[in-house]
Amino acid sequence: MSDNVYVLGVGMTKFGKFLDKSIKVLTGEALELVFKDCGLSRGDLEAAWFSNTCWGIYKFQHSIRGQVALTANQVEGIPIINVENACAGASTALHSAWMAIKSGYDCVLAIGTEKLYDEDRAMVMKSFSSAVDVEAMMEAITRLQEEQKKKRETEGPEKKGGGSEKAGGHSVFMDFYAAGARRHMERYGTTQRQLAVIASKAHNNSSLNPLAQYTFTQTVEQVLEDRVVSYPLTRAMCAPIGDGSAAAIVCSERFLKAHPSSRAVLIRASVLKSGTLGRENDIGKRASLAAYEKAGLGPEDIDMAEVHDATAFGELVQSEQLGFCKPGEGGPFAESGATALDGKIPINPSGGLISRGHPIGASGLAQIYELTTQLRGEAGPRQIKKHRLALAENGGGTIGGGEAAMTIHILEKE
Repeated sequence: MSDNVYVLGVGMTKFGKFLDKSIKVLTGEALELVFKDCGLSRGDLEAAWFSNTCWGIYKFQHSIRGQVALTANQVEGIPIINVENACAGASTALHSAWMAIKSGYDCVLAIGTEKLYDEDRAMVMKSFSSAVDVEAMMEAITRLQEEQKKKRETEGPEKKGGGSEKAGGHSVFMDFYAAGARRHMERYGTTQRQLAVIASKAHNNSSLNPLAQYTFTQTVEQVLEDRVVSYPLTRAMCAPIGDGSAAAIVCSERFLKAHPSSRAVLIRASVLKSGTLGRENDIGKRASLAAYEKAGLGPEDIDMAEVHDATAFGELVQSEQLGFCKPGEGGPFAESGATALDGKIPINPSGGLISRGHPIGASGLAQIYELTTQLRGEAGPRQIKKHRLALAENGGGTIGGGEAAMTIHILEKE
């Protein structure tokens, strides 16, 4: 059994719209990048975990997605395990790889690849409904629509029409996040402007990230003036769909001694939790407390974080649940500049899902790519000055009032 588990290599394609590239091609690109990063080859791998969410929905490629994508790129013969855990799929693949090293493997691969862009926009939006309790989804949507209708009747229309902007369509998750944001605003006084501060920061960070899907800056005012998707969320506050692949090679301490590298990063904690019914949405708190306990750390020790900001509200609420600020203070915390690149605890230096992009099955490993790059001191103009300990939070799907799955990884550069 290995005591320590390391990220030895990382690789990530540019995220974006690539209608001409298949899952196989994107997987191959990430593989070449991760091998180049650590100087290993296919023959060093003992097993692989492959994350993908929508290939089956789009192209009917079910059941053996990893075998199809990886054998096409000459990774074959070894155990290949398929991982499907909604937006937390790639980080679940990493958690599984971590467990494999703990159980006796020496060198394994975690990789996630996704293609969400398609000419059939309706199918794209419909695909997101697979990451919820489908039977309960329509009832929840009806409740949200009734809530918005009553709000408009009593308070009048919100800015730019309020409610849910239907032009172009959007993921049902945007409505869920919007409902959570409205409750947070009512309970704590959080403002739409504070959400815009978070989104503006994400866009500004991604302008320094050549692999990001969006590389343009956005002011707070521009974020607020963008069209409303589902109040209080404007388009600039919401993650886009995207295509891309990201990978990590994970190894044991024994393997690292045989293949020395000064760039290896220790996985100090790896935790996977599932959501619950009939209780407050506290999965982020539960998962992070477990990770802090495993690592022997507290939130005050973390130098930077990548969190699951499918919307700006996602970052706000996770900054609270991860313990970076007190409950209800996520808005003022972001507005104070504490989460900026030069702040107390930089959050989403990559640009996050909002601006780096969100190819569902790859996003969790994109977080690991960013944090590993930061911990190595190789992030260029977005490099965080203090970079010893980093945390990645990746949520996926919806159960009850919160995420269906969530992973927390704490990484350390020794």
